Amino acid sequence: MTIYRQGDVLIERIEDSGQTGKAIPRENGRIVLAHGEVTGHAHAIATKDAELFTVDDKVFLRMIGVGELTHEEHGVVTLDRGLYRVTRQSEYTPGEIRNVAD
Repeated sequence: MTIYRQGDVLIERIEDSGQTGKAIPRENGRIVLAHGEVTGHAHAIATKDAELFTVDDKVFLRMIGVGELTHEEHGVVTLDRGLYRVTRQSEYTPGEIRNVAD
């Protein structure tokens, strides 16, 4: 299994069984995996050779070709063709479990 992390976004390459789900629309032509709450920057993929969708409240990214995940404050992550599970990292505080602020 190949795992990538960019800030608070975890991306795990998984076996592609051809599954599809509910498409998540692009924002200004980009696939946005997460928005930063503090800066407003986004973890995004600009290539047209990718699709983002949900299945049972889980988010998946299918790379049809090679593409780059970019963010203004993190290094670029190059993603090969394949299927990836996308998870927003969370943290525990005494009062709640919440998404990590990026």
